[in-house]
Amino acid sequence: ARDGPRCSLTENPDAAPIRGLQQGGGGRGEARVWAGRSGRVKAALTGRSVSLAGMSSSAVAEPAGPLPAAALGTSRPQTASLWQTCCGYPVSIFFIVINEFCERFSYYGMKAILTLYFRYFFLWTDNLGTAVYHTFVAVCYLTPILGAIIADSWLGKFKTIVSLSIVYTIGQVVTAVSSIAELTGIKEDGTPNNLTVHVVLSMIGLALIALGTGGIKPCVSAFGGDQFSEGQEKQRNRFFSIFYLAINAGSLLSTIITPQLRGKRGSRDSCLLFACGESVQKCGHQESCYPLAFGVPAALMAPLTPRLLSPVVFILGSGIYKKSQPQGNIMAKVAKCTGFAIKNRFRHRSKKFPKRKHWLDWASEKYDKRLIAQIKMVTRVLFLYIPLPMFWALFDQQMDTASNRYERENRKFGNPDIWPSLGGIEIQPDQMQTANAILIVIMVPIMDAVVYPLIAKCFNFTPLRKMVVGMFLASMAFVVTAIVQIQVDKTLPVFAKPNQVQISILNEGNQTMSVSFPDTTLQVDPYSHTDGYKTFDADKLTSINISSGQSGVNSVTYQFAKGQRHTLLLWDRDHRVVKDGLNSKPPGGKNGMRFVNTYAERLDIIVDGEVYADITRYNFSEYKFFHSGGKKIKINNTDIPSHCKTEFDSVELGYGSAYTYIIRTQSDKCPVLESLQDISPNQVSILLQIPQYFLMTCGEVVFSVTGLEFSYSQAPSNMKSVLQAGWLLTVAVGNIIVLIVAGAGQFSEQWAEYILFAALLLVVCVIFAIMARFYTYVNPAEIEAQFDEEEKKQQQEMVEPHTTSSDVNTQTNL
Repeated sequence: ARDGPRCSLTENPDAAPIRGLQQGGGGRGEARVWAGRSGRVKAALTGRSVSLAGMSSSAVAEPAGPLPAAALGTSRPQTASLWQTCCGYPVSIFFIVINEFCERFSYYGMKAILTLYFRYFFLWTDNLGTAVYHTFVAVCYLTPILGAIIADSWLGKFKTIVSLSIVYTIGQVVTAVSSIAELTGIKEDGTPNNLTVHVVLSMIGLALIALGTGGIKPCVSAFGGDQFSEGQEKQRNRFFSIFYLAINAGSLLSTIITPQLRGKRGSRDSCLLFACGESVQKCGHQESCYPLAFGVPAALMAPLTPRLLSPVVFILGSGIYKKSQPQGNIMAKVAKCTGFAIKNRFRHRSKKFPKRKHWLDWASEKYDKRLIAQIKMVTRVLFLYIPLPMFWALFDQQMDTASNRYERENRKFGNPDIWPSLGGIEIQPDQMQTANAILIVIMVPIMDAVVYPLIAKCFNFTPLRKMVVGMFLASMAFVVTAIVQIQVDKTLPVFAKPNQVQISILNEGNQTMSVSFPDTTLQVDPYSHTDGYKTFDADKLTSINISSGQSGVNSVTYQFAKGQRHTLLLWDRDHRVVKDGLNSKPPGGKNGMRFVNTYAERLDIIVDGEVYADITRYNFSEYKFFHSGGKKIKINNTDIPSHCKTEFDSVELGYGSAYTYIIRTQSDKCPVLESLQDISPNQVSILLQIPQYFLMTCGEVVFSVTGLEFSYSQAPSNMKSVLQAGWLLTVAVGNIIVLIVAGAGQFSEQWAEYILFAALLLVVCVIFAIMARFYTYVNPAEIEAQFDEEEKKQQQEMVEPHTTSSDVNTQTNL
């Protein structure tokens, strides 16, 4: 503007305003003058800033017109009012809610089958699978710190969400690929040739998923809160309920659909609510189609990236967002200011230095009051967060308790007489989690529209009080879980302990046999068997004596395997001892079936497509495992007369049972079957988990939704992501607590562990209630507004009131 006599000076709306000057003349130069928060007077001239020293004036300048948004450093769109609000809410939040729905569908869909994937694809033990599962969840809630740093100091919330969604998608694709058994070839039993490759790929995929989902967590909810303007506090509070509703709507659909995609081969009962009948997802040699179950969530995440999203939807969404620019590494500033305050306080610990009102005030020598006040607000909330991980320690065990117990529960409900075509409805273990999502979808609007307003008429139900109630309900949920576990334990068969041996006796001879053990003698009638298994001390059981009325005593020496079940088969003065190989409930709620051949020299038996080949006379087959329902048993042998029946019906299989079928010869030389129950089917219904889910869901609604709202409302404007990351960090610590307790204490009874966690949370609930009693709610916007006013006054004082117009024009031209 040096050569143009006309220069327009206006205010920057994002900075502290001052009254500028306008000198008319006819030139086209335009400049904008404002006072920055550093107190220096600045000017923007065609995108550049210069310092104006010694400027003073009493004249008033009128704006010559607004500068473009790019020149002002603001990205607020000048969009038509139609796109600004809908039903009182910013339109942009609907894109954010849809985004969160898709992301949560993807995450919970993958998470719903993860423990089953570890157990049945990797063949890991429950302890190892649980440890890896909780480690993964913990990392998912540790990475929000990294996401908050990236958003605040580098990319901003919007770009962070987009970028890490790409990482997320890659991770899910890698996980889906790792679950393809044929990737490294297949063994005869259907397992991969090189399981290590699959494990490594899965861990890489899960690491990328943890980085992606964790990195965007603190950004999405805070980004949604940023879309609201002043005076929309009520809408913003409801947004967090809608936001949480979207999370659980995604969870609900994914936990219903993903198990159907996983499927199971050969079952007619894999159904829930909307899908019944034959659920057969064939993936090569695998019973469960994990590639499809992992792949569909990955496909749903893919559209979250801008390159794959429909251009119209993406442009509409991107163009109406309020996007705040990164304001530097806020976490680093917080850490430096806090560290300096502690160090400075330590240096001045002598009594000769006067005390200060707050320990952070010791940072005032180096840092401005605004930052110190903001950190005070954050630290007060973070202090309240200290007890909260215990809630998440219980909440995130909800899936473990369901998955680990479903093998011991009856998973079918419904009356076959009412639904004969279905034979009842079977609930898959990973589908049981839908109870949580269904209850949340129902309860969130009920709480907001009915429960909270009614309680508010009686007393002030503050956010912290809601969180106390939520913790108490979660504690009671685990008390209910312990009670159900006790009922399940009562129905479980007694298996051999590590220092014991269990023996069952089958007498297929025509004489009564007497079997003497060190402490007892058992009489077994012809073609009969003992009532279940008898338990003996393994160290004392070195030999047994077998005798009958027509024969002498036959001493049998056998090295019985400790901690195992055995079957002693007797016939015509001979015997055979076999190790059953089944010392627990069958895996996956299936049912074990084995055969004893007393008919002919060799038999082939086919059950539901499974072949028991070449079972010689007076010998046992191995157990094979089948899903619930009746099975057809076909006996193949060329010596069976043609008039004989060779196809039989099995008993109606339930869940978690085991049977031995004895094949005998009738007088007409036809085979006949007799079934013996080795392990009784599950008796306790899986529906008894619903009270646990109901209490836990009630606790989650009043705790988690409120926690999100509380974290946002108590955070300074530039530390929303920081406090959201702190909130999510409590989830990570909760999962770490689970790992520590599970690793340190080996409980003889599972219900005792549940009672321990319930008691711990109850104690923490009392502590948190006391802490909440002394917490004072603040309004960060009002506090920051006070600092804005103080800075405006300081900046106005820097401008001398008697500067002439010509002086200002001269300074501007310079």
